[in-house]
Amino acid sequence: MKEKITLKKTVQHLLTISKHKAYVAEECFRVGLYRQGLAHDLSKYSPSEFFVGARYYQGDRSPNNAEREDKGYSSAWLHHKGRNKHHYEYWLDYSTGAEEGSPCGILPAKMPGRYVIEMFMDRIAASKVYRGKAYTDADPLAYYMRGCTWKFLHPETRALLEKLLYMLRDEGEEKTFSYIKKHLHK
Repeated sequence: MKEKITLKKTVQHLLTISKHKAYVAEECFRVGLYRQGLAHDLSKYSPSEFFVGARYYQGDRSPNNAEREDKGYSSAWLHHKGRNKHHYEYWLDYSTGAEEGSPCGILPAKMPGRYVIEMFMDRIAASKVYRGKAYTDADPLAYYMRGCTWKFLHPETRALLEKLLYMLRDEGEEKTFSYIKKHLHK
């Protein structure tokens, strides 16, 4: 079913993505990732992502999922993941099988730490936006556990992301962000 773009949905989508972006910027600034905080998800304001998001806006989940259900794929997501290094899908590549013992097929590359941190912040911000006042520090881990993300992560990327998600759940935002600033961000 082709969804309609309305002024109301357009404004609500704009507010949602701007709120998400502001959360990520604030979180990134707290750990010293200023450039990433400012540049995070700028492609969401591009016509190919913004208008699809407005058309499929629902308020309680990503419009990309609604587009995917409607069309069988999400054009906005395909555009987005190829332009934003904090998404693990950006780091999927194929192997020729030429390397000793390497299988042919799609393999995850190790993500640089700063993008793993931004991905972590992105999960926190998305959880805060969609859960609202019901948000807890356990929500980003719960979101991660509901998906199959871990299957597509390089082992070192997975280990770091999971360490941060569990630390957030068990020790809170303040301690986790302090750890990131002290040990991971250089």
